[in-house]
Amino acid sequence: MSAMTFGPATGVGSLPGGDAREAAKTATGAFETFPYLPELPARGPGADMIGRTAGLLADVYARVEPSGWRISDRPGRDTKRARSWLGEDLDALEEFTQGYEGPLKIQAVGPWTLAAALELRGGEAALSDPGACRDLAASLVEGLTGHLAEVRRRVPGAVPVLQLDEPSLTAVLRGHVRSASGYRTYRAVDRQVVESALRELTALSPGTTVVHSCAPDVPFALLRRAGAAAVSFDFSLLTERDEETIGEAVEGGTKLFAGIVPGTEGPLSDPAGSVMGVRTLWRRLGLNPGTLAESVVLTPACGLAGASPAYARAAQAFCVRAARSLVDNPE
Repeated sequence: MSAMTFGPATGVGSLPGGDAREAAKTATGAFETFPYLPELPARGPGADMIGRTAGLLADVYARVEPSGWRISDRPGRDTKRARSWLGEDLDALEEFTQGYEGPLKIQAVGPWTLAAALELRGGEAALSDPGACRDLAASLVEGLTGHLAEVRRRVPGAVPVLQLDEPSLTAVLRGHVRSASGYRTYRAVDRQVVESALRELTALSPGTTVVHSCAPDVPFALLRRAGAAAVSFDFSLLTERDEETIGEAVEGGTKLFAGIVPGTEGPLSDPAGSVMGVRTLWRRLGLNPGTLAESVVLTPACGLAGASPAYARAAQAFCVRAARSLVDNPE
């Protein structure tokens, strides 16, 4: 079991607006013990999660087509734009983390959501071609190795926590990802193939990799076997059939990043009440309430790019207050 201590609460990744300094100030100010590198998709293609991760890839380039991101032969202006925005975001983060020591989260799209989203030259998803999937995963490993090194260099006191965003993972495993025409779906990828590609990425940040999905039916057991130290998910989507695998994961040392606040506008109830469900789950699983605060990190349910700046700030502050109430009253 990893000895890594995450903070009690953090953000998921995206924020509204386009100002890198404002976003870095928000992400570091809200979560003093577990800040993250924000993403600002409102800036346009290249700032979205697929484009941003495509910009990190080693020796694989992508450009924007009307249908989405497509792999291309050489770096074009879309790649340059993605890299330039990431540089701006890192500059801003560095400015607001002077002297910071502790966990610092960065996000990138995982290999399977990337393979489902990036098109090959013919227009079908990379997911349709096992060789292309392997190449993408290898390129992502190399690109993220450089990115993690850059983060360590800029924020020397930080322990980088790598979050892999995999919202399409369940669809990939079930063969539900639609083809370019939309009339058929790509065949399901074998679970062991999925697991081994993920393992190559979790190995980059042993004991500090989180896999995030705000889709239903997150494959907790598979992610645990693939080396994820934590799983980040929308708490409201859990069903009773998830409970047993969650109980096993927690007992095996996996941390849960529980998304307890909606990612889009809505009334925020009281923070203490919002974690009732987490306490109830713990009781039903027969887990020791004293372990709750060290096993659970609270987050919004998904990225906050679609929210207003005021709601984004309120949702993040809400997570911090809710986490405090879990620590103070685990029962």
